[in-house]
Amino acid sequence: MNKLEQLKKLTTIVADTGEFEEIKKYHPTDATTNPSLILAASTKPEYQFLIEEAIQWGKKNATSTKNQLKAIIDKVFVNFGLEILKIVPGRVSTEVDARLSFDVKGSVEKARRLISLYEAAKIDRKRVLIKLASTWEGIKAAEILEKEGIHCNMTLMFSLCQAIGCADAHATLISPFVGRILDWYKKSEGKESYPPAQDPGVISVTQIYHYYKKFGIKTQIMGASFRNADEITELAGCDLLTIAPKLLEELQNAQGDVPKKLDAEAAKKMNIDKIDLDEKTFRWMLCDNPMANDKLSEGIRNFAKDLVKLEKTLMQRL
Repeated sequence: MNKLEQLKKLTTIVADTGEFEEIKKYHPTDATTNPSLILAASTKPEYQFLIEEAIQWGKKNATSTKNQLKAIIDKVFVNFGLEILKIVPGRVSTEVDARLSFDVKGSVEKARRLISLYEAAKIDRKRVLIKLASTWEGIKAAEILEKEGIHCNMTLMFSLCQAIGCADAHATLISPFVGRILDWYKKSEGKESYPPAQDPGVISVTQIYHYYKKFGIKTQIMGASFRNADEITELAGCDLLTIAPKLLEELQNAQGDVPKKLDAEAAKKMNIDKIDLDEKTFRWMLCDNPMANDKLSEGIRNFAKDLVKLEKTLMQRL
């Protein structure tokens, strides 16, 4: 078996892309999208039918230009999700506007709106994960949504305090980032690379995994944002891993053993202190982690920038 085939026996594989043909190649269980991936896909000719359908739908369902644009953006994201759900047997993740990352009410309303569009297309809400930034406000929004049966994928996660907050909110899934953590440490420490087991992103996700399994937390862990295949195989055994097509191809073409690195039973025996988290503790722990603080803010800004670019493109067509 190649490395991808071996990995599928240890971990649920998720495709990290908005491009359908790439998803078809690798037969993942789920797929994730974000504003940057949707922006990239939306420029390609083969996806214009989804954009055009959203524009026509927005014109019919909203009056002012401002409201039409909001409606069209929501429909574009859902249209891509609907096509992806024709390919994957599991779930698709659709992201809430990053500009709502500090707005509990706005995030909840946007999530409900997205779910209503999926349900209007006869998709069970169990097949959709709403992606929210792992800010305190994002966590509070997830707590409300999960009680309504709207399942959440907590993204832009770089630290244990974010993971604990999401677990306390009973979020369905978290997406701790690996590669972006590596980027920060390479720049901060002036290093070109790290051995796979010493990769700071791998260490961060491993810490979260051990904490969750030690205390029997049901929230699923999906490692995300990989820079190389070694980071992926070093997390073999994680609940899920979301992987970009380029790295899926590399793993599919690679030979060699992929041993299980993360083990829930082993984690239960570890000596780990439980952390009681309230808002003050969360904000302090995040503030006290320069990497997590920097990458969370940067990630929100960049997703927001790409959403604005998509809005401008749609406005021209509108």
